Amino acid sequence: MAITIGSKLESDYANPLGMLSDCHRRIERFLQVLLTVTQKVRGRELSEEYRTAFTTALRYFHDGAPKHTRDEEESLFPRLRQSSDARGQQVVMRLDELHQDHAVADAGHQTVEALGSRWLADGCLRCEDGQALTEVLELLHTLYQRHIAIEDAEIFPLAGRILKPDEIHALAHEMAARRGLRLDAQMLPSSQTTNR
Repeated sequence: MAITIGSKLESDYANPLGMLSDCHRRIERFLQVLLTVTQKVRGRELSEEYRTAFTTALRYFHDGAPKHTRDEEESLFPRLRQSSDARGQQVVMRLDELHQDHAVADAGHQTVEALGSRWLADGCLRCEDGQALTEVLELLHTLYQRHIAIEDAEIFPLAGRILKPDEIHALAHEMAARRGLRLDAQMLPSSQTTNR
């Protein structure tokens, strides 16, 4: 099961909203890896190829995906909530929905990590654990389809229209800091990258 890691991203810190959307593609890809391996192997012993793919996907949801959630919950959503633009106020209920999705997804990922780690350590899963893992992954797949569609089609484009350039700069800095990076002036978004 070939998976691509470190493929070229469409966006960089000059377009932090684009980076958030790029992260959605990784979430979709790694979730599909987990789901495919789980459905095909059904808790039996993993081949080396499946073990590698499954381990890589689990690691992404343990290390990378939580940073994306924090980017939204701690950096983007508060700025939209505080916006004086009436359009920002119109999406507050949507933001509450998305926040709830994040809580459900976090709980689901804890279950996936526990069952997935047990599978990797023990070499196989009991039938009921394999079924539980499949059910949680299917729930996450359904949740993310709706959640990502709302963010990509509504929230991120709106943020690009109503957030001021300094807010976009701050968003980029905060996202970089979560990843242990410091941005220089050449990596920052310019006022021309926002659609005001």
